[in-house]
Amino acid sequence: MVTFEGLPGAVAVSHLSVYDWPAADGLRGGTPHLHLTCSEGYVVVGGSGSVQTLTASGFRETPLTPGALVWFTPGAVHRLVNDDGLRVIVLMQNSGLPEAGDAVLTLPPRCLADPDVYRAAATLPGDADEAVQERAARARRDLAVEGFLVLREAVEGGDPEPLAAFHRAAAALVRPRTPEWRGRWEKGAATAAAATADQLDALDQGEAGHLADARVHAERPSAHGRFGMCGRLDVYRT
Repeated sequence: MVTFEGLPGAVAVSHLSVYDWPAADGLRGGTPHLHLTCSEGYVVVGGSGSVQTLTASGFRETPLTPGALVWFTPGAVHRLVNDDGLRVIVLMQNSGLPEAGDAVLTLPPRCLADPDVYRAAATLPGDADEAVQERAARARRDLAVEGFLVLREAVEGGDPEPLAAFHRAAAALVRPRTPEWRGRWEKGAATAAAATADQLDALDQGEAGHLADARVHAERPSAHGRFGMCGRLDVYRT
């Protein structure tokens, strides 16, 4: 029988304290980006703000206050806005793939055509001290907001091509990584689904042996305050 002991459905979680740095448009918050193969959700646990989303259907701003649950599917550009101490639990499909590569920032087109140029703009210096990492994270955020505002203006003006061009560029950037992502999916969500299928088959036959294999797992964050795309992250290994 197939077994799976990860979080339910191979969803991963992290705790996010959204950046409060002001951007060029006066709003404080995170780095706009999209995911190509993963849905993502927010459970708001503190503070207030909003999430701005941009899709082929248009621009939308959804308020975020404690207790709110908001999620979006692959392709939705999203930008967290922090009005007052916004904190969220982030739910991520495919064993946390959104924080492990499945994200493309809305950098200006000049940064998207060349993978090396994109990587240089999007990657934080991992071995630098906190002040250097903060400056790099803020510069990266500002560059992505610059690109996001151009995309938003085009969509709201009735021109879908800039957003479609960004989608094409994002797909080209991640294409070399899809075999690695497929492996993560196979070990995670696909295995979780297969385990449920096996359990249903067993129950259909009146068998309950798998219940004797029950396990309990618990974790504390493996890292605190890591600089992420949208804020400081407490992350889990799961």
